[in-house]
Order: sequence, then structure tokens, then C-alpha cells
Amino acid sequence: QVQLVESGGGLVQTGGSLRLSCAASGRLFSRYAMGWFRQSPGKEREFVAAISWSGGSTYSPGSVKDRVTISRDNTKNTVYLQMNSLKPEDTAVYYCAAKTSWASMHTDTNYDYWGQGTQVTVSS
Repeated sequence: QVQLVESGGGLVQTGGSLRLSCAASGRLFSRYAMGWFRQSPGKEREFVAAISWSGGSTYSPGSVKDRVTISRDNTKNTVYLQMNSLKPEDTAVYYCAAKTSWASMHTDTNYDYWGQGTQVTVSS
């Protein structure tokens, strides 16, 4: 069992930055690949970034790739999402999720564990 708790969300102006954190409790965090997703009202959950077990591989879609950086610290059981040059359309609840397989990290149906989410609001 893995429990995930996101933090670091808040209100930021357009062009600003935020770093989200996702702290994991439970066993063997380093055995899980981690993903970040987001969801805004009326929209489907959207993939933002993923990182492999060791942090050696990362992946983000083209829509955010130049503005986000995912990283992890397995000694702290934490994964991070650094977001820069934020836009109003980045406003959403951001979720972290964990899975054991690196396959299909961009789809939200295969993850084993999810956090409760943290709200990010970007004002124009």
C-alpha cells in the first residue's frame, strides 16, 4: 500500500512558477514510476509528466514539455513537479500517481495509487 499526498499548489500570477511535491508513505517507493496529471472542471484528466523508478527517464507531452520538470528524491520518498511560465489554462487540480510499470504512463487508467490532489490557480 502506498499513500500519496500532494502539496505546493496555490494561487499564482500568469508567468509565475510553482513547485508541487508529492510525498509517498508506505513501502518501496523506488519501485514505483510516478506520474503527474491534472484536471480542470468539465475536462478529462490530462497527463502532465512521468518519471521512472530511478529518475533516469522522464516524459512530458509537447503541450507542457518546455515548462515543466519532473524529478524525484527516493531518499525522501518524494516526487516534484516544477512548473514555470504558468498560464491561466494551467489552472487545475494536480494529482500524482504511482504504478509499477513504465508502460503507458500517459494514460490514467493503469495507475495503482493516487493522491488527493492539490489546486493550482493561475490568475490572468
